[in-house]
Amino acid sequence: MIRAAALALLLLGAVPATAQELGLSGEGPIEILADGQIEWHRNEQTVIASGNARAIRGATTVFADRLVARYRARNSEGRGGEAASGGATAQAAIGSGAGEIWRLEADGNVRIVSNTDRAVGDRAVYDLDRRVLVMTGRALSLTNGTDIVTARDAIEYWVDRRMAVARGAATVTSPDRSMTADTLVAHFLDAASAPAQAPAPRPAAQAQAPAAQGSAALAPGAGRLDRVEAFGDVRIRTAAEFVRGDRGIYTPETGIARVVGNVGITRGQNQLQGAAAEVNLKTGVSRLIASPGGRVAGLIVPEERERPAPAVLAPPPPPLGSRR
Repeated sequence: MIRAAALALLLLGAVPATAQELGLSGEGPIEILADGQIEWHRNEQTVIASGNARAIRGATTVFADRLVARYRARNSEGRGGEAASGGATAQAAIGSGAGEIWRLEADGNVRIVSNTDRAVGDRAVYDLDRRVLVMTGRALSLTNGTDIVTARDAIEYWVDRRMAVARGAATVTSPDRSMTADTLVAHFLDAASAPAQAPAPRPAAQAQAPAAQGSAALAPGAGRLDRVEAFGDVRIRTAAEFVRGDRGIYTPETGIARVVGNVGITRGQNQLQGAAAEVNLKTGVSRLIASPGGRVAGLIVPEERERPAPAVLAPPPPPLGSRR
């Protein structure tokens, strides 16, 4: 067992530089730090960090109460590092290239922060072979620019597919609008497809520790949201409308959401039903489409205008005969 205020153990991973940042992309070592302790278990081929544990690779930092890194020998003959009583020996045995991380587990107050994304949950598991991140627990969220994806059951991040899957009462929220469904699948653009943007300057105080700040430049870039597909009990809310249906797809760039299957649109007291709908969330224009051979139906309630208050008239004078 290794105890220290801030120990570092370098473990070489196997994720190429073309992966998304949130997936611990890039080449070079994964740096593991902890304010409590770091344990190296040679027989189990694991490294356990606890007490404000962090795993850092490039621009991505994983924060958790406890981190477990599972590694293996880089060749079939090696068994990883030997048992050691000091951090330097363990670092030399594993971090020099004898082993590679194939799985990283984070437990307790998990936060994953990169230059483009931020994910929050109770537990996270990286499968570096499959290049998949799965987060579970309460208050699950994935932030990309101004778009926030939340879920009740799980959020998955598939690096190669540039795709996030939110399961269970999943919601993607953008300014002045939101989409909710049983399952949401968010697709992101890669760096080559996204428009180039210069990073916004940050104060000097934040430049020293951007990961700890947790607010580092979440502007569109290497992972800009391209589209969101929704499945099951789809609901779209804006300031003026509520749209529901069975399936849907939303494109943030155009602001257009297309919904199909038992579609209903509610605006104030007005209600429309049809087979499909196209809603422009930027202009507020909705178009309802009937199924072949079917029809659209709706209830339009005229707006009631306020009637002007009756003029206040002075009382008539009394009859002449009544005067004294």
